[in-house]
Amino acid sequence: MQEAERPGPQEAGAPKDRTEKIQIVEFLLGREHYAIDLYDVREVVDYTTITRLPETPPYIKGIIDLRGEITTIIDLRERLGVVSAEPESGEGGKDNRRIIVLDEKRTGAKMGIIVDDVLSVSTFDPSDVDRSSASFYRDDAAVTGIIKKKVRVRDREVSDLIVWIGIGRILKDAGCIAA
Repeated sequence: MQEAERPGPQEAGAPKDRTEKIQIVEFLLGREHYAIDLYDVREVVDYTTITRLPETPPYIKGIIDLRGEITTIIDLRERLGVVSAEPESGEGGKDNRRIIVLDEKRTGAKMGIIVDDVLSVSTFDPSDVDRSSASFYRDDAAVTGIIKKKVRVRDREVSDLIVWIGIGRILKDAGCIAA
């Protein structure tokens, strides 16, 4: 996925009205489905060698050279304390990890996050998002809401749950970006 088309700036994850669609990038951390706002994403790139930096928190994995730009890489699984589903590779020994490069206009810094796999870019109605669950865990304001993704399983419609996180809040709380 390369540069995303972006409408005018707006608060991440906050539709202007109840009829505006929500666009997210869905990814895996461990075995759980997570999402961030599409407009926080610049692009998705394959996992590559990361140069470690001394005396940084464990979730700051280091830096990469992304087409001549030094980009800081955060391990989102480690930052959120999510247990890995498998060792550093997926089924059949294939490494599915990706780096989601964040939009510098939104974060104020050249930054990317490591995720276990990127699944899709999806659009949802605001009615598909349960924001009351997010407010229940007020200490973890990084959770924007829980998205109920309808899928068909054996001729039945069920809901997969996707944890929609506010990546800006997570990076701010970690001291990676300014307020």
